[in-house]
Amino acid sequence: MTTNAELQKLREAAVPRGVANLLPVFADRASNAEIWDVEGRRFIDFAAGIAVLNTGHLHPTVKAAVAAQLERFSHTCFQVTQYESYVRLADRLNRLAPGPTPKKSIFLSSGAEAVENAIKIARAYTKRSAVIAFSGAFHGRTMFTMGLTGKVAPYKLGFGPMPGEIFHLPFPAEYLGVTPATSLAALDTLFKSDLGPDRVAAIIIEPVQGEGGFYPAPVEFLKELRKLCTEHGIVLIADEVQTGFARTGKMFAIEHSGVEPDLMTVAKSLAGGFPLSGVIGKAEIMDAPAPGGLGGTYAGSPLSCAAALAVLDVIEKEGLCARANGIGAQIKQRLNGLRGRHGLQCVGDVRGLGAMIALELVKFGDVNAPDADLTKALVQRAAANGLVLLSCGTRANVIRFLVPLTVSDAVLNEGLDIFERSLVEVAGASLEAKRA
Repeated sequence: MTTNAELQKLREAAVPRGVANLLPVFADRASNAEIWDVEGRRFIDFAAGIAVLNTGHLHPTVKAAVAAQLERFSHTCFQVTQYESYVRLADRLNRLAPGPTPKKSIFLSSGAEAVENAIKIARAYTKRSAVIAFSGAFHGRTMFTMGLTGKVAPYKLGFGPMPGEIFHLPFPAEYLGVTPATSLAALDTLFKSDLGPDRVAAIIIEPVQGEGGFYPAPVEFLKELRKLCTEHGIVLIADEVQTGFARTGKMFAIEHSGVEPDLMTVAKSLAGGFPLSGVIGKAEIMDAPAPGGLGGTYAGSPLSCAAALAVLDVIEKEGLCARANGIGAQIKQRLNGLRGRHGLQCVGDVRGLGAMIALELVKFGDVNAPDADLTKALVQRAAANGLVLLSCGTRANVIRFLVPLTVSDAVLNEGLDIFERSLVEVAGASLEAKRA
């Protein structure tokens, strides 16, 4: 039997250190919300491949759709020989996208590629070049999306200089003392001091920040951004790469605000584990680039498009938007009860939409004292106890919950039990260390 240790040794020799790994564990098989490693050990998966598996590992409907497509063909390149699944998927997403304006869609391979193309489209449409993003944002690891990303370590270290004409505003996270008024005032100052609005092609925002800490953008702030973008002819881009496809209790997180974005970037859970991303947007804007300006050899893979159509069927037939709200309510109830059950002063903010939930860990209940060490220890202890967890946040002190929406109640409760036990264990150990 191959062991995790043997594979880890090979990994260290064969793969560069720049590709970081959360755990020294190698998956052998997976089903729904469970993973088994090469040594046969079972883990409950609360990470879902970083929000890729809203429909779980190897959902039977998705698996069958890909198997059927594989019997027909695997690749032709859509720009050379078109295929039905691409245009059927585009049509379906156009109808699902929020707002009454007619839409069009293109497909790519990764979330970063979707963001890059959204910026290209916005620039072609507006004939402008500047882009505004937000602190704490994560939009990808390519050169331009790295520039858009609002966090230096580890994403920008050693990779400069950054692309030009990218500007960042403070993201409105009221738990951290940044209000919508603060962010809007910063935008006003930017327009007056450094960047006239007539130079701005796009403003890009995550309706709920992902890597930045799962802070939902306030509804009133999104509405004001929509108003300002309309007033100044700026393209408003909603980055739904992590938030899309039922994760927040709606098909897209921007729907919670009632705002219609000009463009949306999608990826991750779109194709249930197969690489696929896209840009969905207002038809007039999407048609701005000249023929040949968009595309890619593997963009809109036939296997991935077949998977994505199956994913949309599963979301609809299994009521995953409603299921996300139920899962989220259950997780929040457990997290909000931690202080009372165990007297844990490390529990800071509990927040989120649908099943996109975060727990912020702080020292002695102090919002200004983030506990990154405890967060890191918790992730490792949970794994030792059989639960895969992810951390995030600009202060590295947020645990994010991204359990597959198809998880059974039994597995969900088992995972929450492991989480609670692990937190009590590491919080107790932390207190003992401080006393010593």
